[in-house]
Amino acid sequence: MSVVVPLYNEELVIEEMHKRLNAVLDKAGFEYEVLMINDGSKDRTVELAKRICKADRRTKLISFSRNFGHQIAITAGMDRSDGQVIVIIDADLQDPPEIILDMVEKWKQGYGVVFGTRAKRRGEGIFKLATANIFYRFLKKITNVEIPVDTGDFRLMDAKVVSQLKVMKEKNRFVRGMVSWVGFRQAKVEYIREERFAGETKYPLTKMVKFALDGIFSFSQIPLKIATSFGLICSVISFIYLLYVLGLKIFFQGKDIQSWHYILISMGFLVGIQLMTIGILGEYIGRIYEETKNRPLYVIDEEINF
Repeated sequence: MSVVVPLYNEELVIEEMHKRLNAVLDKAGFEYEVLMINDGSKDRTVELAKRICKADRRTKLISFSRNFGHQIAITAGMDRSDGQVIVIIDADLQDPPEIILDMVEKWKQGYGVVFGTRAKRRGEGIFKLATANIFYRFLKKITNVEIPVDTGDFRLMDAKVVSQLKVMKEKNRFVRGMVSWVGFRQAKVEYIREERFAGETKYPLTKMVKFALDGIFSFSQIPLKIATSFGLICSVISFIYLLYVLGLKIFFQGKDIQSWHYILISMGFLVGIQLMTIGILGEYIGRIYEETKNRPLYVIDEEINF
């Protein structure tokens, strides 16, 4: 079994994670390796990870040259995995390592993918719960791939599934969607998602918004995103203005309403729709541009125990 653990500023949890994870893997009935992927951590994560690797040869470390992102870290771990089964789990212990044993039982029944479904999420605010709930269901509605709701990247996969993921090199990665796309028999294991053992979430609102913006120019299509947003704002303002003019017409019948009001509303609405459409097209063109540059997904600075 190969267990992929992305790391980003996890100095407060990494030792407890290693302890709990190894205790579970010792019971799983596999020889195993733990692949820790340091995604440009700025605290003592690398130092502690190296100490763990020195004491435990079954634990391996890949350090990126900079922060490439959570999904890329997962990808690097899968690329270097050698196991008959591969598990992805975050280091923060919100996804209990003990659930891996239940996933193994499902795998033995012939399932190629066993994903964890969050029956309950502890320690998360109303806003986070509401937005996550809306996001998963909205995603399910707009995609033609059956992506399970209330499910993150915590999952077990057979090597034949991962072998297909290894040849998928798109830059804008959404691993849980890619796993659904490749197919194979899939099953779920429900669990209660715990609070973080320590430290802070790596996905605060500001970072979630930042992830929606891919950077500037060659590393992003932010001008196109601005066009999309501006188009939407113009359309909304035009609609509100229309309601205002209609209100004047209905409730203040004697008030003279100039024809330029209607011209302004029409122009604003049409320009907004046009900009929004151009922005949407730009999103797709920008992603095509990212793929054609053919840059590597990540750059490795150091490897230990390989």
